[in-house]
Amino acid sequence: MAEFHAIYKCEICGNIVEVLFAGGGDLVCCGQPMKQMPEQTADSTLEKHVPVIERVEGGYQVKVGSVPHPMLENHFIQWIELEADGRVCKKFLAPGIEAAAFFPGPEARTLKAREFCNIHGLWRA
Repeated sequence: MAEFHAIYKCEICGNIVEVLFAGGGDLVCCGQPMKQMPEQTADSTLEKHVPVIERVEGGYQVKVGSVPHPMLENHFIQWIELEADGRVCKKFLAPGIEAAAFFPGPEARTLKAREFCNIHGLWRA
């Protein structure tokens, strides 16, 4: 059964789905069950993926990793998301631009950031 706010990916065509309402049943694409992407939280390689949230004037800056993530045609961050006090904002990225996003807003009590690397999957902080 699909889980609320979970990210699923088709291993055949690459479609990515986020569940906005969890009903019943399984997600299927290209005739196969979609794979739920785990939210990884700890880097163990040289490349860094865990989002870093910084409070800045007027909102929050979210960067991917403690060192800049590559933004190449074959390896890049597809999107960055910030959830602040239950409100969710998402910025879609493309190769050649910085792996960072600014999200305007007041100071929040609860924060969660996620990002999706086209090779290494879903990451959360």
